[in-house]
Amino acid sequence: MIDTLRLTAEEAKRMLDAREVSGAELFTAYAGREDDLHAYLHRCDDPGGDGIPIALKDIISTKGVPTTAGSKILESYVPVFDATVAARCKEHGLRLLGKTNTDEFAMGSSTENSAFGPTHNPWDPTRVPGGSGGGTAAAVSGGLAPWGLGSDTGGSIKQPSALCGNVGLRPTYGTVSRYGAVAFASSLDQIGPVAKNVRDCAWLYSIISGRDENDSTTVEVPAVEVPSVDDLKGVRIGLPKEMNEAEGIEPGVRDAVRKAIELAESLGASVEDCSLPLSVDYGLACYYLVAPAEASSNLGRYDGVRYGLRSDGADFREMLMHTRHDGFGDEPKRRIMIGTYALSSGYYDAYYGKAQRVRTVIKREHDAAFEKYDLIMSPTSPTVAFELGAKTADPLAMYLNDLLTIPSCMAGLPGLNIPCGLSEGLPVGLQLVGPQFAENTLFRVGHALEQALGFDVVPERLR
Repeated sequence: MIDTLRLTAEEAKRMLDAREVSGAELFTAYAGREDDLHAYLHRCDDPGGDGIPIALKDIISTKGVPTTAGSKILESYVPVFDATVAARCKEHGLRLLGKTNTDEFAMGSSTENSAFGPTHNPWDPTRVPGGSGGGTAAAVSGGLAPWGLGSDTGGSIKQPSALCGNVGLRPTYGTVSRYGAVAFASSLDQIGPVAKNVRDCAWLYSIISGRDENDSTTVEVPAVEVPSVDDLKGVRIGLPKEMNEAEGIEPGVRDAVRKAIELAESLGASVEDCSLPLSVDYGLACYYLVAPAEASSNLGRYDGVRYGLRSDGADFREMLMHTRHDGFGDEPKRRIMIGTYALSSGYYDAYYGKAQRVRTVIKREHDAAFEKYDLIMSPTSPTVAFELGAKTADPLAMYLNDLLTIPSCMAGLPGLNIPCGLSEGLPVGLQLVGPQFAENTLFRVGHALEQALGFDVVPERLR
Protein backbone atom coordinates (compact mmCIF):
# COMPACT_ATOMS: atom_id res chain seq x y z
CA MET A 1 0.00 0.00 0.00
CA ILE A 2 1.15 3.54 -0.81
CA ASP A 3 1.02 5.80 2.25
CA THR A 4 -0.28 8.96 0.58
CA LEU A 5 -0.43 10.77 3.93
CA ARG A 6 3.36 10.74 4.30
CA LEU A 7 4.68 10.25 0.78
CA THR A 8 6.56 13.27 -0.53
CA ALA A 9 6.84 14.11 -4.21
CA GLU A 10 10.60 13.50 -4.06
CA GLU A 11 10.10 10.03 -2.62
CA ALA A 12 7.37 9.32 -5.17
CA LYS A 13 9.84 10.21 -7.95
CA ARG A 14 12.41 7.84 -6.46
CA MET A 15 9.84 5.04 -6.34
CA LEU A 16 8.83 5.67 -9.96
CA ASP A 17 12.46 5.74 -11.12
CA ALA A 18 13.19 2.49 -9.25
CA ARG A 19 10.00 0.96 -10.70
CA GLU A 20 8.74 0.14 -7.24
CA VAL A 21 5.38 1.55 -8.37
CA SER A 22 3.91 2.44 -11.74
CA GLY A 23 2.50 5.81 -12.65
CA ALA A 24 -0.98 4.30 -12.77
CA GLU A 25 -0.62 2.80 -9.29
CA LEU A 26 0.57 6.10 -7.87
CA PHE A 27 -2.26 8.04 -9.49
CA THR A 28 -4.82 5.50 -8.28
CA ALA A 29 -3.52 5.69 -4.71
CA TYR A 30 -4.42 9.37 -4.56
CA ALA A 31 -7.49 9.32 -6.79
CA GLY A 32 -8.90 6.35 -4.88
CA ARG A 33 -9.02 8.18 -1.55
CA GLU A 34 -12.44 9.42 -0.55
CA ASP A 35 -12.65 13.21 -0.60
CA ASP A 36 -14.60 13.64 2.62
CA LEU A 37 -13.00 17.08 3.03
CA HIS A 38 -14.54 18.52 -0.13
CA ALA A 39 -11.05 19.50 -1.21
CA TYR A 40 -11.83 19.01 -4.90
CA LEU A 41 -14.44 20.59 -7.14
CA HIS A 42 -13.55 18.31 -10.04
CA ARG A 43 -11.53 15.08 -10.11
CA CYS A 44 -9.87 13.89 -13.31
CA ASP A 45 -9.43 10.53 -14.95
CA ASP A 46 -5.86 9.27 -15.18
CA PRO A 47 -4.20 11.08 -18.12
CA GLY A 48 -1.56 8.34 -18.35
CA GLY A 49 2.21 8.54 -18.12
CA ASP A 50 4.74 7.96 -15.38
CA GLY A 51 4.77 11.33 -13.67
CA ILE A 52 3.83 12.48 -10.18
CA PRO A 53 0.19 13.46 -9.59
CA ILE A 54 -0.66 17.08 -8.78
CA ALA A 55 -3.71 19.12 -7.73
CA LEU A 56 -4.40 22.60 -9.13
CA LYS A 57 -6.46 25.34 -7.54
CA ASP A 58 -9.59 25.94 -9.58
CA ILE A 59 -8.52 29.39 -10.73
CA ILE A 60 -5.87 27.85 -13.01
CA SER A 61 -7.11 27.23 -16.56
CA THR A 62 -6.86 23.62 -17.68
CA LYS A 63 -7.69 22.61 -21.24
CA GLY A 64 -10.78 20.43 -21.37
CA VAL A 65 -11.20 20.44 -17.58
CA PRO A 66 -13.76 22.71 -15.85
CA THR A 67 -12.35 25.87 -14.29
CA THR A 68 -14.93 27.60 -12.10
CA ALA A 69 -12.95 29.87 -9.75
CA GLY A 70 -15.38 28.63 -7.11
CA SER A 71 -18.18 30.67 -8.70
CA LYS A 72 -21.59 29.91 -10.18
CA ILE A 73 -20.90 32.43 -12.92
CA LEU A 74 -18.19 30.10 -14.31
CA GLU A 75 -19.85 26.80 -13.38
CA SER A 76 -20.14 25.70 -17.02
CA TYR A 77 -16.80 27.10 -18.22
CA VAL A 78 -14.34 24.63 -19.77
CA PRO A 79 -11.16 26.32 -21.04
CA VAL A 80 -9.78 25.58 -24.50
CA PHE A 81 -6.20 26.27 -23.35
CA ASP A 82 -3.86 25.57 -20.44
CA ALA A 83 -2.48 28.23 -18.13
CA THR A 84 1.29 28.49 -18.45
CA VAL A 85 1.83 26.82 -15.07
CA ALA A 86 -0.49 23.95 -16.05
CA ALA A 87 1.36 23.55 -19.33
CA ARG A 88 4.72 23.48 -17.54
CA CYS A 89 3.44 20.83 -15.15
CA LYS A 90 2.39 18.72 -18.14
CA GLU A 91 5.76 19.23 -19.82
CA HIS A 92 7.41 17.75 -16.71
CA GLY A 93 5.07 14.76 -16.74
CA LEU A 94 2.92 15.79 -13.78
CA ARG A 95 -0.54 14.23 -13.92
CA LEU A 96 -3.59 16.27 -12.99
CA LEU A 97 -5.60 14.73 -10.15
CA GLY A 98 -8.23 17.47 -10.15
CA LYS A 99 -9.18 21.08 -9.47
CA THR A 100 -9.35 22.13 -5.85
CA ASN A 101 -11.92 24.20 -4.03
CA THR A 102 -11.42 27.92 -3.53
CA ASP A 103 -13.17 30.97 -2.18
CA GLU A 104 -15.04 32.53 -5.09
CA PHE A 105 -12.53 34.29 -7.36
CA ALA A 106 -9.97 33.67 -4.59
CA MET A 107 -11.74 36.18 -2.33
CA GLY A 108 -11.64 34.90 1.23
CA SER A 109 -9.64 33.46 4.09
CA SER A 110 -11.57 30.29 4.88
CA THR A 111 -12.83 28.71 1.60
CA GLU A 112 -16.34 29.25 2.95
CA ASN A 113 -17.06 31.72 0.14
CA SER A 114 -16.98 28.95 -2.46
CA ALA A 115 -20.28 28.77 -4.32
CA PHE A 116 -20.03 24.98 -4.06
CA GLY A 117 -19.65 24.67 -0.30
CA PRO A 118 -16.72 24.86 2.12
CA THR A 119 -13.68 22.64 2.41
CA HIS A 120 -12.91 21.04 5.80
CA ASN A 121 -9.60 21.03 7.63
CA PRO A 122 -7.93 17.58 7.71
CA TRP A 123 -6.78 18.16 11.31
CA ASP A 124 -10.34 18.87 12.47
CA PRO A 125 -13.20 18.70 9.94
CA THR A 126 -15.29 21.11 12.03
CA ARG A 127 -12.74 23.84 11.25
CA VAL A 128 -11.76 25.82 8.17
CA PRO A 129 -8.65 25.00 6.10
CA GLY A 130 -7.93 28.69 5.51
CA GLY A 131 -8.33 30.43 2.21
CA SER A 132 -8.68 31.19 -0.49
CA GLY A 133 -6.62 28.11 -1.36
CA GLY A 134 -8.06 25.85 1.31
CA GLY A 135 -8.83 23.14 -1.21
CA THR A 136 -5.20 22.65 -2.26
CA ALA A 137 -3.93 22.87 1.32
CA ALA A 138 -6.48 20.32 2.54
CA ALA A 139 -5.74 17.97 -0.37
CA VAL A 140 -2.00 17.94 0.38
CA SER A 141 -2.45 17.61 4.15
CA GLY A 142 -5.20 15.00 3.83
CA GLY A 143 -3.28 12.65 1.53
CA LEU A 144 -5.36 13.50 -1.54
CA ALA A 145 -2.36 14.91 -3.45
CA PRO A 146 1.41 14.88 -2.90
CA TRP A 147 1.66 18.56 -3.83
CA GLY A 148 -0.36 21.25 -5.57
CA LEU A 149 -0.56 24.78 -6.88
CA GLY A 150 -2.42 27.63 -5.25
CA SER A 151 -2.64 31.35 -5.84
CA ASP A 152 -1.83 34.14 -3.42
CA THR A 153 -3.13 37.71 -3.54
CA GLY A 154 -2.96 38.69 0.13
CA GLY A 155 -1.98 35.42 1.79
CA SER A 156 -4.02 32.70 0.06
CA ILE A 157 -1.11 30.24 -0.14
CA LYS A 158 0.66 31.03 3.12
CA GLN A 159 -2.39 31.26 5.40
CA PRO A 160 -4.09 27.95 4.42
CA SER A 161 -0.71 26.23 4.48
CA ALA A 162 -0.35 27.48 8.06
CA LEU A 163 -3.78 26.25 9.09
CA CYS A 164 -3.32 22.83 7.44
CA GLY A 165 0.32 22.19 8.41
CA ASN A 166 1.85 22.46 4.93
CA VAL A 167 4.78 24.25 3.35
CA GLY A 168 3.56 26.97 1.01
CA LEU A 169 5.43 29.57 -1.05
CA ARG A 170 4.15 32.87 -2.34
CA PRO A 171 6.90 33.66 -4.90
CA THR A 172 8.33 37.05 -5.79
CA TYR A 173 5.80 38.86 -7.97
CA GLY A 174 6.70 38.25 -11.60
CA THR A 175 8.67 35.03 -11.17
CA VAL A 176 5.67 32.83 -12.06
CA SER A 177 3.39 33.47 -15.03
CA ARG A 178 -0.19 34.52 -14.38
CA TYR A 179 -1.24 33.68 -17.95
CA GLY A 180 -4.36 31.55 -17.74
CA ALA A 181 -5.07 32.30 -14.09
CA VAL A 182 -8.53 33.72 -13.40
CA ALA A 183 -7.72 37.28 -12.37
CA PHE A 184 -8.60 38.81 -9.01
CA ALA A 185 -6.14 41.69 -8.47
CA SER A 186 -3.55 41.67 -11.24
CA SER A 187 -0.81 43.61 -9.46
CA LEU A 188 -0.96 41.22 -6.51
CA ASP A 189 -1.95 37.76 -7.82
CA GLN A 190 0.80 35.15 -7.84
CA ILE A 191 0.70 31.38 -8.33
CA GLY A 192 2.85 29.22 -6.08
CA PRO A 193 3.48 25.69 -4.74
CA VAL A 194 2.04 23.88 -1.73
CA ALA A 195 3.83 20.74 -0.52
CA LYS A 196 4.60 18.51 2.45
CA ASN A 197 8.16 19.76 2.85
CA VAL A 198 10.50 22.50 1.71
CA ARG A 199 12.45 20.39 -0.79
CA ASP A 200 9.26 19.48 -2.66
CA CYS A 201 8.18 23.12 -2.55
CA ALA A 202 11.48 24.24 -4.08
CA TRP A 203 11.31 21.55 -6.76
CA LEU A 204 7.78 22.51 -7.82
CA TYR A 205 8.73 26.19 -7.86
CA SER A 206 11.60 25.36 -10.22
CA ILE A 207 9.09 23.72 -12.58
CA ILE A 208 6.60 26.59 -12.78
CA SER A 209 8.84 29.66 -12.50
CA GLY A 210 10.55 31.70 -15.20
CA ARG A 211 9.84 34.13 -17.98
CA ASP A 212 6.75 33.63 -20.13
CA GLU A 213 6.15 35.50 -23.38
CA ASN A 214 2.42 35.43 -22.62
CA ASP A 215 2.89 37.45 -19.42
CA SER A 216 4.83 40.69 -19.77
CA THR A 217 5.25 41.00 -15.99
CA THR A 218 7.41 37.86 -15.77
CA VAL A 219 11.19 37.85 -15.43
CA GLU A 220 14.06 35.40 -15.62
CA VAL A 221 14.57 33.59 -12.32
CA PRO A 222 17.85 32.72 -10.58
CA ALA A 223 18.62 28.99 -10.61
CA VAL A 224 16.46 27.32 -7.98
CA GLU A 225 18.41 25.39 -5.35
CA VAL A 226 16.75 22.43 -3.65
CA PRO A 227 18.05 22.89 -0.07
CA SER A 228 20.20 20.41 1.81
CA VAL A 229 22.10 22.50 4.41
CA ASP A 230 20.94 21.97 8.00
CA ASP A 231 22.53 24.98 9.74
CA LEU A 232 21.82 28.71 9.62
CA LYS A 233 25.32 30.09 10.13
CA GLY A 234 25.63 33.61 8.80
CA VAL A 235 21.87 34.13 8.33
CA ARG A 236 20.54 37.44 9.70
CA ILE A 237 16.90 37.37 10.82
CA GLY A 238 14.78 40.37 11.78
CA LEU A 239 11.73 40.08 14.04
CA PRO A 240 9.28 42.93 13.33
CA LYS A 241 7.73 43.70 16.69
CA GLU A 242 4.48 44.83 15.07
CA MET A 243 4.08 41.38 13.48
CA ASN A 244 5.25 39.29 16.42
CA GLU A 245 3.43 41.24 19.12
CA ALA A 246 0.28 42.18 17.19
CA GLU A 247 -3.02 42.25 19.03
CA GLY A 248 -4.99 39.10 18.32
CA ILE A 249 -2.11 36.63 18.12
CA GLU A 250 -3.18 33.62 20.16
CA PRO A 251 -0.88 32.63 23.07
CA GLY A 252 -0.34 29.16 21.62
CA VAL A 253 0.67 30.62 18.26
CA ARG A 254 3.01 33.09 19.95
CA ASP A 255 4.67 30.31 21.99
CA ALA A 256 5.23 28.01 19.00
CA VAL A 257 6.74 30.81 16.93
CA ARG A 258 8.97 31.91 19.81
CA LYS A 259 10.35 28.36 20.13
CA ALA A 260 11.07 28.30 16.37
CA ILE A 261 12.92 31.60 16.67
CA GLU A 262 15.02 30.22 19.53
CA LEU A 263 15.74 27.16 17.42
CA ALA A 264 16.93 29.38 14.56
CA GLU A 265 19.39 31.00 16.96
CA SER A 266 20.65 27.61 18.11
CA LEU A 267 21.30 26.69 14.46
CA GLY A 268 23.62 29.68 14.10
CA ALA A 269 21.38 32.50 12.89
CA SER A 270 21.66 35.98 14.34
CA VAL A 271 18.25 37.25 15.44
CA GLU A 272 17.31 40.84 16.24
CA ASP A 273 14.15 42.81 16.85
CA CYS A 274 13.21 45.29 14.14
CA SER A 275 10.22 47.41 13.18
CA LEU A 276 7.84 47.74 10.22
CA PRO A 277 5.31 50.17 11.71
CA LEU A 278 3.79 51.63 8.54
CA SER A 279 3.56 48.28 6.77
CA VAL A 280 1.51 46.70 9.54
CA ASP A 281 -0.54 49.76 10.49
CA TYR A 282 -1.61 50.54 6.92
CA GLY A 283 -1.11 47.30 5.01
CA LEU A 284 -4.56 45.85 5.56
CA ALA A 285 -6.40 49.10 4.72
CA CYS A 286 -4.19 49.66 1.69
CA TYR A 287 -4.85 46.11 0.44
CA TYR A 288 -8.62 46.45 0.78
CA LEU A 289 -8.56 49.47 -1.52
CA VAL A 290 -6.11 48.21 -4.15
CA ALA A 291 -7.39 44.63 -4.42
CA PRO A 292 -11.13 45.44 -4.69
CA ALA A 293 -10.40 48.23 -7.18
CA GLU A 294 -8.53 45.84 -9.45
CA ALA A 295 -11.17 43.16 -8.89
CA SER A 296 -13.96 45.52 -9.98
CA SER A 297 -12.09 46.00 -13.25
CA ASN A 298 -11.18 42.34 -13.79
CA LEU A 299 -14.63 40.99 -13.00
CA GLY A 300 -16.24 43.36 -15.48
CA ARG A 301 -15.60 40.74 -18.18
CA TYR A 302 -18.35 38.51 -16.76
CA ASP A 303 -21.23 39.93 -18.72
CA GLY A 304 -23.17 36.84 -19.80
CA VAL A 305 -22.10 37.29 -23.43
CA ARG A 306 -18.70 35.68 -23.95
CA TYR A 307 -18.57 32.71 -21.56
CA GLY A 308 -20.02 31.34 -18.37
CA LEU A 309 -23.50 31.91 -16.96
CA ARG A 310 -26.14 33.86 -18.90
CA SER A 311 -29.43 34.70 -17.17
CA ASP A 312 -32.54 35.78 -19.05
CA GLY A 313 -33.38 39.44 -19.57
CA ALA A 314 -35.57 41.57 -21.84
CA ASP A 315 -32.52 43.45 -23.16
CA PHE A 316 -28.74 43.50 -22.74
CA ARG A 317 -28.76 45.66 -19.62
CA GLU A 318 -31.34 43.48 -17.88
CA MET A 319 -29.53 40.28 -18.93
CA LEU A 320 -26.25 41.68 -17.60
CA MET A 321 -27.80 42.65 -14.27
CA HIS A 322 -29.53 39.28 -13.84
CA THR A 323 -26.38 37.36 -14.79
CA ARG A 324 -24.25 39.15 -12.23
CA HIS A 325 -26.97 38.96 -9.59
CA ASP A 326 -27.34 35.21 -10.07
CA GLY A 327 -23.68 34.39 -10.72
CA PHE A 328 -21.69 36.34 -8.13
CA GLY A 329 -21.77 35.54 -4.43
CA ASP A 330 -21.86 38.05 -1.59
CA GLU A 331 -18.09 38.52 -1.23
CA PRO A 332 -17.34 39.30 -4.91
CA LYS A 333 -20.31 41.68 -4.93
CA ARG A 334 -19.00 43.39 -1.80
CA ARG A 335 -15.51 43.82 -3.24
CA ILE A 336 -16.77 44.94 -6.65
CA MET A 337 -18.84 47.66 -4.98
CA ILE A 338 -15.95 48.80 -2.77
CA GLY A 339 -13.56 48.81 -5.72
CA THR A 340 -15.89 50.60 -8.09
CA TYR A 341 -16.46 53.31 -5.49
CA ALA A 342 -12.71 53.69 -4.91
CA LEU A 343 -12.17 54.16 -8.66
CA SER A 344 -15.12 56.47 -9.26
CA SER A 345 -14.81 60.08 -10.38
CA GLY A 346 -14.04 62.34 -7.47
CA TYR A 347 -12.80 59.52 -5.22
CA TYR A 348 -10.01 57.92 -7.26
CA ASP A 349 -7.18 60.03 -5.90
CA ALA A 350 -8.51 60.09 -2.36
CA TYR A 351 -8.73 56.29 -2.14
CA TYR A 352 -7.05 54.22 -4.88
CA GLY A 353 -4.38 56.80 -5.68
CA LYS A 354 -3.50 57.29 -2.02
CA ALA A 355 -3.43 53.53 -1.44
CA GLN A 356 -0.91 53.14 -4.23
CA ARG A 357 1.30 55.79 -2.67
CA VAL A 358 1.09 54.01 0.68
CA ARG A 359 2.01 50.81 -1.11
CA THR A 360 5.23 52.44 -2.26
CA VAL A 361 5.98 53.39 1.35
CA ILE A 362 5.41 49.77 2.42
CA LYS A 363 7.84 48.56 -0.26
CA ARG A 364 10.49 51.08 0.83
CA GLU A 365 10.10 50.13 4.48
CA HIS A 366 10.71 46.47 3.65
CA ASP A 367 13.68 47.37 1.43
CA ALA A 368 15.25 49.28 4.33
CA ALA A 369 14.83 46.26 6.61
CA PHE A 370 16.50 43.97 4.09
CA GLU A 371 19.58 46.16 3.99
CA LYS A 372 20.25 44.76 7.47
CA TYR A 373 18.57 41.35 7.45
CA ASP A 374 18.43 38.39 5.06
CA LEU A 375 14.83 37.72 6.01
CA ILE A 376 12.16 38.60 8.53
CA MET A 377 10.16 36.14 10.60
CA SER A 378 6.70 36.18 12.20
CA PRO A 379 3.59 34.06 12.67
CA THR A 380 1.81 33.42 9.38
CA SER A 381 -1.68 33.52 10.88
CA PRO A 382 -2.57 35.12 14.22
CA THR A 383 -4.72 32.09 15.04
CA VAL A 384 -4.95 28.40 14.38
CA ALA A 385 -7.83 27.10 12.26
CA PHE A 386 -11.15 28.47 13.51
CA GLU A 387 -14.53 26.75 13.43
CA LEU A 388 -16.61 26.72 10.27
CA GLY A 389 -19.13 29.56 10.38
CA ALA A 390 -17.36 31.41 13.19
CA LYS A 391 -16.53 34.50 11.12
CA THR A 392 -18.81 34.38 8.09
CA ALA A 393 -21.17 37.00 9.50
CA ASP A 394 -18.34 39.47 10.19
CA PRO A 395 -16.31 40.31 7.05
CA LEU A 396 -13.90 42.54 8.98
CA ALA A 397 -13.04 39.74 11.42
CA MET A 398 -12.40 37.50 8.40
CA TYR A 399 -10.16 40.10 6.75
CA LEU A 400 -8.01 40.32 9.89
CA ASN A 401 -6.83 36.74 9.30
CA ASP A 402 -4.49 38.14 6.64
CA LEU A 403 -3.05 40.93 8.81
CA LEU A 404 0.42 39.37 8.91
CA THR A 405 0.63 38.07 5.34
CA ILE A 406 -0.61 41.17 3.48
CA PRO A 407 2.30 43.64 4.01
CA SER A 408 4.87 41.55 2.12
CA CYS A 409 2.30 40.80 -0.61
CA MET A 410 1.77 44.53 -1.12
CA ALA A 411 5.54 44.85 -1.58
CA GLY A 412 5.70 41.98 -4.09
CA LEU A 413 8.03 39.96 -1.87
CA PRO A 414 8.41 36.19 -1.51
CA GLY A 415 7.07 34.51 1.61
CA LEU A 416 7.32 30.92 2.83
CA ASN A 417 5.16 29.21 5.43
CA ILE A 418 6.48 26.23 7.34
CA PRO A 419 4.65 24.46 10.18
CA CYS A 420 6.42 25.08 13.49
CA GLY A 421 4.32 23.30 16.10
CA LEU A 422 0.84 22.76 17.46
CA SER A 423 -1.56 24.82 19.53
CA GLU A 424 -4.73 23.15 20.80
CA GLY A 425 -3.76 20.18 18.60
CA LEU A 426 -3.80 22.33 15.44
CA PRO A 427 -0.87 23.47 13.25
CA VAL A 428 0.88 26.82 13.75
CA GLY A 429 2.54 28.48 10.78
CA LEU A 430 5.87 30.33 10.75
CA GLN A 431 6.23 33.00 8.05
CA LEU A 432 9.61 33.71 6.44
CA VAL A 433 9.76 36.77 4.18
CA GLY A 434 12.76 37.84 2.11
CA PRO A 435 13.67 40.50 -0.44
CA GLN A 436 12.83 40.05 -4.12
CA PHE A 437 14.25 36.85 -5.64
CA ALA A 438 15.29 35.51 -2.22
CA GLU A 439 13.46 32.20 -2.66
CA ASN A 440 16.67 30.18 -2.30
CA THR A 441 17.38 31.84 1.05
CA LEU A 442 13.86 31.08 2.22
CA PHE A 443 14.22 27.46 1.13
CA ARG A 444 17.56 27.12 2.92
CA VAL A 445 16.28 28.57 6.19
CA GLY A 446 12.94 26.77 5.95
CA HIS A 447 14.62 23.42 5.33
CA ALA A 448 17.04 23.80 8.23
CA LEU A 449 14.24 24.74 10.61
CA GLU A 450 12.00 21.98 9.25
CA GLN A 451 14.66 19.35 9.93
CA ALA A 452 15.29 20.63 13.45
CA LEU A 453 11.61 21.01 14.32
CA GLY A 454 10.66 17.50 13.20
CA PHE A 455 7.02 18.47 12.69
CA ASP A 456 4.78 15.50 11.82
CA VAL A 457 2.81 16.62 8.78
CA VAL A 458 0.14 13.93 9.15
CA PRO A 459 -2.96 15.20 10.97
CA GLU A 460 -3.19 13.59 14.40
CA ARG A 461 -6.68 12.16 13.78
CA LEU A 462 -5.38 10.30 10.69
CA ARG A 463 -2.25 8.73 12.25
